[in-house]
Amino acid sequence: MSPFTLYSQITLPFPLSPLQAHQKTTIITITKRTHFLKPALPPCFTRFNHRQNPISKVVRSSMGIDKALDAKDAALLVNTCITRNLAPVLSLEQGLDRIKEAVEDLKANPPSCSSGMYRFQLAVPPSAKALNWFCSQPEASDVFPLFFLSNEENPTYKSLSLGRTRGFLVLVQPSSSRVFSSCFSKSSAIRRYLSAEPTSSKAYGFLDIEFDTKMSTIKHQNGSIYFFIPQIELDEFEDIPFLIATLAWDDSSMCTFNEAVQRFELTFDQARRSCGNGSQLIRSSLLKFSSAEKHREMVRANAMLLDGKHLEASTLKLGDTLSCCSQFVARLSSTLSIANNMNQRDGTNQVSNIIQDFPNINALWAYLIVEECTRLAPGSRSSPLTIAAASHPLTTCIACIDERSLAFHALGYAKGSQKPAVVITSSGTAVSNLFPAVVEASQSFVPLLLLTADRPPELIDVGANQAINQVNHFGTFARQFFSLPPPTDDISAKLVLTTIDSAVFKATSSPNGPIHINCPFREPLGNSPRNWNRNCISGLDFWISNAEPFTNYIPLQQSLTCNNAEWAYDRIVVDIQSGLRLRKYLSSFLDSKDILFVDQLDQLLLSDSVRAWMQADVIIQIGSRITGRRISQMIEHCAPCSYIMVDDHPGRHDPSHIMTHRIQSTITEFSDCLIKCCTPGVSKKWGDIIRGLDTTAAWETSFIIDSEQSLTEPYVARKIFETIRCGSALFYGNSMPIRDADMYGSNWVQCTHSASLMLSTGLSCHPVHVSGNRGASGIDGLISTAIGFAVGCNKRVLFVIGDISFLHDTNGLALLRQRTHRKPMVILVVNNHGGAIFSQLPVANTTDRSILDQFFYTSHNCEACTSANKKDLQDALFTSQREDVDCVVEVESGIDTNVAFHSNLRDFTRKASDHALNILSKLSVADSNSQDLMHFKINKMDYSLYRVQLNAPPTSASMNSNNTTSYREGFVISLSLEDGSIGFGEVAPLEIHKENLLDVEEQLRFLIHAIEGKTINNILPLLKSSVSSWIWNSLGIPVGSIFPSVRCGLEMAVLSAIASTQGSTLLEILHPAREESSSKMSSSAVQICALIDSYGSPMDTALIASNLVAEGFTAIKIKVARRADPDEDIATIQEVRRKVGQHIVLRADANRKWTYDEAVKFARSVKDCCLQYIEEPVNNEDDIVKFCEETDVPVALDETINCVKDNPLEVLQKYSHWELLLLCYWRFQKAALVARWAQQHGKTAVVSAAFESSLDHGSVEADAVDAGRFLQKFQINPDVVVGTFIQEQVRQYQIAVDAEGVSFTTNVLETGESIDVRYCSCLSSRISRTGRDWIPIMKAISSSTRCIAIDLPGHGSKLQYHGINGSDQPNLSIDVVVDILCKVLNNLTPQKVILVGYSMGARISLYTALKCSDKVEKAVIISGSPGLIDNDARAIRKAKDDFRASTLISNGLDFFTEAWYAEGLWASLRSHPHFKEIVSNRLQHDDLHTLGKVLSGLSIGRQPSLWEDLKQCKVPLQIIVGEKDVKFKAIAREMYTKISHENEVEIHHRLLKFQMLDILSILRIPLLLLLL
Repeated sequence: MSPFTLYSQITLPFPLSPLQAHQKTTIITITKRTHFLKPALPPCFTRFNHRQNPISKVVRSSMGIDKALDAKDAALLVNTCITRNLAPVLSLEQGLDRIKEAVEDLKANPPSCSSGMYRFQLAVPPSAKALNWFCSQPEASDVFPLFFLSNEENPTYKSLSLGRTRGFLVLVQPSSSRVFSSCFSKSSAIRRYLSAEPTSSKAYGFLDIEFDTKMSTIKHQNGSIYFFIPQIELDEFEDIPFLIATLAWDDSSMCTFNEAVQRFELTFDQARRSCGNGSQLIRSSLLKFSSAEKHREMVRANAMLLDGKHLEASTLKLGDTLSCCSQFVARLSSTLSIANNMNQRDGTNQVSNIIQDFPNINALWAYLIVEECTRLAPGSRSSPLTIAAASHPLTTCIACIDERSLAFHALGYAKGSQKPAVVITSSGTAVSNLFPAVVEASQSFVPLLLLTADRPPELIDVGANQAINQVNHFGTFARQFFSLPPPTDDISAKLVLTTIDSAVFKATSSPNGPIHINCPFREPLGNSPRNWNRNCISGLDFWISNAEPFTNYIPLQQSLTCNNAEWAYDRIVVDIQSGLRLRKYLSSFLDSKDILFVDQLDQLLLSDSVRAWMQADVIIQIGSRITGRRISQMIEHCAPCSYIMVDDHPGRHDPSHIMTHRIQSTITEFSDCLIKCCTPGVSKKWGDIIRGLDTTAAWETSFIIDSEQSLTEPYVARKIFETIRCGSALFYGNSMPIRDADMYGSNWVQCTHSASLMLSTGLSCHPVHVSGNRGASGIDGLISTAIGFAVGCNKRVLFVIGDISFLHDTNGLALLRQRTHRKPMVILVVNNHGGAIFSQLPVANTTDRSILDQFFYTSHNCEACTSANKKDLQDALFTSQREDVDCVVEVESGIDTNVAFHSNLRDFTRKASDHALNILSKLSVADSNSQDLMHFKINKMDYSLYRVQLNAPPTSASMNSNNTTSYREGFVISLSLEDGSIGFGEVAPLEIHKENLLDVEEQLRFLIHAIEGKTINNILPLLKSSVSSWIWNSLGIPVGSIFPSVRCGLEMAVLSAIASTQGSTLLEILHPAREESSSKMSSSAVQICALIDSYGSPMDTALIASNLVAEGFTAIKIKVARRADPDEDIATIQEVRRKVGQHIVLRADANRKWTYDEAVKFARSVKDCCLQYIEEPVNNEDDIVKFCEETDVPVALDETINCVKDNPLEVLQKYSHWELLLLCYWRFQKAALVARWAQQHGKTAVVSAAFESSLDHGSVEADAVDAGRFLQKFQINPDVVVGTFIQEQVRQYQIAVDAEGVSFTTNVLETGESIDVRYCSCLSSRISRTGRDWIPIMKAISSSTRCIAIDLPGHGSKLQYHGINGSDQPNLSIDVVVDILCKVLNNLTPQKVILVGYSMGARISLYTALKCSDKVEKAVIISGSPGLIDNDARAIRKAKDDFRASTLISNGLDFFTEAWYAEGLWASLRSHPHFKEIVSNRLQHDDLHTLGKVLSGLSIGRQPSLWEDLKQCKVPLQIIVGEKDVKFKAIAREMYTKISHENEVEIHHRLLKFQMLDILSILRIPLLLLLL
């Protein structure tokens, strides 16, 4: 990529490296005037008119001619950038290779345009470190400039030396850099630049600097700015690093495409060679920049904002800390560097200045030990035992009164940073205090370096003070023991350095672990002077002159090889320590193919039946230790089978002695091998069953935990993960905290990263860093370890610990006050007043309670400020996660209550697992050989409209209704499966749900088309959110967009169809265990309840009630609150009770129409009438509990819970202590949730499919057994059927029209009645759509409307120019398209039409409505804009669409659609389960040339702005925008303000689905659909 400038008033020579005599010279001279230059276009497109008198000039002697490029032209190039998101990789090397492959593909199909910019990005593991990679770049680099910028909030040189600084590595074009420069005023604001996420192009540069690249010098110039666009970039954004590559060219000024590729390859070669681990080179590399030019800040900006107007003096401002980085280094050439805060200011890192001046040999050796540690292990943590450690500039000394805490702190740091930490102690028992941490480090393979001071040999075993035998003090727990001699000048000091080098290599080589170095010292121990011979430091000159270790150990690189055998795996069971057990997702529902993990296996194994069923052929365990005890037992029970364990150390972890294979490999290496030779999801049947079981256990535990009103320990385990943000980390204490997290932690939490960012990574979920001391699993030193872990991982840490563990390490709290290089952390203490884990073990059932309390529970009386309830906990966690202070949160619990709840939870989960396996097994026995046994293909869906005459008006009818005859209307849907099974469901629309017969029928017609050919899964009868997941994943329809009655009927049909495949009843597949008992049940016990109104007098109502009793009704519910005075209702209830007697059950339903006072008055007055309950007595939901407290009258809830769209448990929690009846008029899935809550809390739940049935005029509490048998033999009564669904045929034909020298032949699709009535025309457009995309909508509304879809140019239609070829063909402008549209409309009808447009089609619709109002009755604008007003914005958009069009033609639809849908605009669509199918449908086009012309010619940058025309709009407009579409919401509001109030305009904020299901409830007149 050759240099270019965006804006400047200074003269800048190129390249930045010193020029040799043979080098070509490039000079850019820019004045302050700016102009547009012709953009990159294929020959078939019209080029921009460039200026007549270019002012900016680029002279390239290699080209031999002058070409012009100014600021706005450069801005155009940047804004045309096309981004491709590549799949994530396992290493930085793989990322570079994948980008190289993408560039090679581009090279094989080079673009035809003369300029352009491509950007490739992918996610790499957090192990990819920008600073390490920068330090790995060769000193004799061929690529300049090179940058590293820190993104730390308070960067210091010490944080760099610790190797923990996150930032950005930037490699720019070789030989000549990509630059823009400018002058600005100090009164402006550059803040806006740094709002960019990693998914947008970046620019990096300097303020107040002017370069003389010819002389390779810089000088400070106030008001200058200088920016570079990177070619290769590593962006450590929070916890998701992105590797990014940019390729740009401009034939007229910079370079050709081929030259840009050649230069990229040169940069790539260096990047690929140098992407090894440079962590040990950090200090020595940074030392080279001690003489670099100084500058206070470097700027990182959003390159998309680098146009002329954003660089004006009025928009920039110096000194904005949000946009500038104060820690950076830039290598601008082989002799020129700029840096700030990258080295020590006082020069104390110069070893040569101080090594000669030590007062004695002890001080020298001590310094050498510490210095070599800092070179080998950046980030070592040390205690100030010696003056050397305390005074060394690169050590951070942590002081603690307890050596045990200090050792655990070092252990935690090593866990968090993956680097060894150094512990220095005194002699004697101080060394013994390190033992617990050494054991944990050894067992968990964590590197530690233990420097223990000691007495000299002559003082050992002679009674000297504080002297013990420290040789091999830690025995086999230390990987190796080194014993240095006492310091002496008779021995070369090189002994000290080589010993430290060897020790660190041993500690960090497999198997990692602690290394013990014993360091005896003779007097003097302080700084007392004593002569020593300088000859002992001879041979250290090279070591002194650099910052590298004396001995560099080079590990042998080994790779794991795979044989040709193919492996297959089904599901991955994740442990809490893996970081994958707790995950954050974007979507509320995941498709089965995206669910890789089994989280609840430990709970499922509570079930004997599941344990017996769970047999595996091959088990691969990655990592040594498993938290779940039952999982370990299951592995043992699966023997003999192939049991393979993979870990990066050779340690033995096989307590059951059943391991068949042991692989020593890193996770990355093994995963890479597994990807190459494994096929996931081969056993579909087993995978579906385990997924169903896992879903059941997760739902059950979630339900029990959430529905429990009190604050429980499992609730804490769930809530903590829901609270923390992405990029945080968790540290768990041993005993109950980590076990509760493993069993009950949330596994489906909303991701806090933006959708665009997550989708760019290619990852379906975001894992969370989890750690703990699971080596020896002790409870000591946990606080100290967690604090050290927070320092090491450099993240916010939430630490969960039990009370006994907390008390055991209170000394560690002293470490909190030393907030050095650490983010705030939260310590959450679960205080159950003892060791509650023993209460979960068998010993608790056989041991006296007093013995348990004293010797096992170790109860205590310590108390603190606690979180007493769920809300307190949520508030505490929310606040602590956002405060910049360390917090301790205590959760109060108790051993007995904890035992009871855990027992209850296990019992419910076990029963649920048995139940789920029973259902899934029953549905799987038909053909055990079928791999696709769990799925059934839907053949078709039909419906019939029924109308049943009622004996009396429904209670929902108005009192003043004059209807003499009342009817109940609805639909019966039938779902036919491929095997001939049929399921039925009833759809009965209810006014209370704001649905009517027409709305419902249109949704049914849409569903008929959407559901055909889809499959249903046998896990649906589990009802654990499975139906909602199926609707979203299989049908692609947002669950909340379906009418309640349609949802209920659809669920009924699907479930009964599944029952039909098994020859079972609905009840038998929902509850197989009840099959035998169900056959003995009788419907005689079913109580039939009459429902009557009370509009008449009390005597009239009582007479109706007595007649119903005579007919056999044993319960009567009376509608009250129909009139203003409750006294009349009181009289009515009293009269009815007197008339029917005490043996009849009476109920009252107020439908939330009374005030609190009116309801209380009624309840007190009818207390003697013995009402079973009053349904919905008050109009304010908050008064329900108050009403219960005041009256002590049972209350029934229906609207209160039926109106809850999301989880009703939050509402129900308020009423758990009161006598309630829950009336569930819901779909199966939600009703099951409420009924389950009622069962748990001893409430009664009545479930009904509709508010009122068609039986007489009453409401029936149906018996499930009889209902199931009825459905099994169901037949529709033809006497009540008044209509049936008729499959609408889509007619296809062509229409040809001529417009402005163009012959246009389009395909037309039509449904509905072909009669000339009022029409509605709808234009919907996104690139490469055809009229067939509209077929679902057309079929949905064709019962009441004529629907026509037209393929416009480039989308299936034919476009032919008369006598014009090639580049002379005119652009297909919006005027031409509107002219074609109007002529097509004239061919179809002489009347006015309604235009409905989406996106580009919305602009065409609006343009047609404004310019051809005589043809348009109304326009519906869906996510459309009247255009761009700003000329610069229009130019940028034109250039971008032109480059897109060129890419489309050159590289094809696959390449184009991948880049097109990578843009942030499509984030919500990319998360849609049918996204890949949608994109696949977009690839069915062969006329890419015409499609490119449409994209270019109809660019919004070329269309005239219609904003002013809106003021004279004569056509009624309806504006629809997506609910989450911020951009078009703002446009819609502005359009509304522009349009005259005399005109009709409506704005709808809707969640716009790609099927546009919501449009069904808007359009109610004949419709013509015209598609772009």
